[in-house]
Amino acid sequence: MADTELQPRFWVPLGVVGLGLACGLLSWIAAAVVVLFGCFLMLQTALLRLRFEAEALVVTRSGTEIRRFPYSDWMGWQVFWPMVPVLFYFREVKSIHFLPMLFDANALNEQLTTRIGPSGTRSKEAAPPADAPHE
Repeated sequence: MADTELQPRFWVPLGVVGLGLACGLLSWIAAAVVVLFGCFLMLQTALLRLRFEAEALVVTRSGTEIRRFPYSDWMGWQVFWPMVPVLFYFREVKSIHFLPMLFDANALNEQLTTRIGPSGTRSKEAAPPADAPHE
């Protein structure tokens, strides 16, 4: 299967900035904090990419690999609020991860379903955590 890199999507960062501007009616301090967070997410959207390779999901920043997540370590994944996707969760054998939806959610769902299996299911190849009771 060919490598696939997800395209960036700026909807979540723009939504956070809009929410921050709306908070300006209540408190300028809260508005400033939320708008700054939205700007941070916008910068991350411009710099970060998810690339699906044959054996792993690779996170890159400006073309440089910063993290690799082998599919064999995945236990499950979920996109929260599929109608308006804002958060991506996945669990590995040793840790859990939450990522804001800074990329094309449809392509993410398609790639994960193809490479790992349907949302919410445990990867067949993933070993159980060392502290898990035997079934």
